[in-house]
Amino acid sequence: MTDVARLAGLSHQTVSRVINNHANVRPTTRVRVLAAIEELGYRRNSAARTLVTGRSQTLGVVSLNSTLYGPASTLYGIEQAALDSHYFVTVATLRSTDRAAVQQAIGRLVDQGVDGIVVIAPLESVAEALADLPAGLPVVAVEGDADAEIDTVTVDQRAGARAAVEHLLSKGHQTVWHVAGPPDWFEARHRSAGWQTTLEDAGAEVPPPLSGDWSPRSGFEAGRVLARMPDVTAVFAANDSMALGVLRALHDYGRDVPGDVSLIGFDDIPEVAYLTPRLTTVRQDFAEVGRRGLALLVEQIEAGVDEARRVVVGTTLIVRDSTREIARPASACRRGSASAGGQ
Repeated sequence: MTDVARLAGLSHQTVSRVINNHANVRPTTRVRVLAAIEELGYRRNSAARTLVTGRSQTLGVVSLNSTLYGPASTLYGIEQAALDSHYFVTVATLRSTDRAAVQQAIGRLVDQGVDGIVVIAPLESVAEALADLPAGLPVVAVEGDADAEIDTVTVDQRAGARAAVEHLLSKGHQTVWHVAGPPDWFEARHRSAGWQTTLEDAGAEVPPPLSGDWSPRSGFEAGRVLARMPDVTAVFAANDSMALGVLRALHDYGRDVPGDVSLIGFDDIPEVAYLTPRLTTVRQDFAEVGRRGLALLVEQIEAGVDEARRVVVGTTLIVRDSTREIARPASACRRGSASAGGQ
């Protein structure tokens, strides 16, 4: 920092304020310091900083060993939020999701001296493992159990499912069939609950859900069952990957989407905007999940907040081409006309 201060023509204290992102620094001064840092190839000595402050400026993340869009996007959102907050991130990937594996991953991160940990905890077994955390360790669970006694950030899965089902009912469908995700995932449970309660609130029949495992293959198997049922006119799949499988099965059986069956997914993975037809889906804001989770963790680290808080991030229904108004039977139209005339 002495070399940087000399080249920039500023004091050592001013350089320190710039490096530590102090708010009371003029923009022109900040530019001079950053230019000097760039010219000299200066890099912060993180080990020395840890000795002085007692903090590593490093956060741990416990993540699933999964390429599923949701967990992978959640991890990316957390990493980007940490970067914006000037924290480094080290990731411990779970080989399994039992209590021992989760606690071992947390232990590895603690041994590395992280300031706090974010746990991506969408499965019941991962959330249960968070009941026994080291005392004083700042921890935030993302997509975990909303009733846990630690800070938690979740997406409003029920509201997302409700928006999907209400959209289909508004198109004239008498009911909506559901391809559900694995029951040990919180997201799958809440999406199924949102689907069911929305149908019940509308006075619609609640058909038996079909089980899936998030994969296109499981969606295809469920779709083969649905395709053989002529009374099925609307399907809500618990994620876009399973919706892809349903779409293929319906196509193979000659059922047109959306002509014969309207279809909605969940997640808004990039590919679904380029399908034929383009898929209507529910979008999750993973970047916001990352920001809110990091904000809770940093508050714990810097202010010592120890009261469990709940943050819920909303969803957005993205309407595309895979849903449309259902044609009402001619007899129903005549009944409506006759009733109107009678009045």
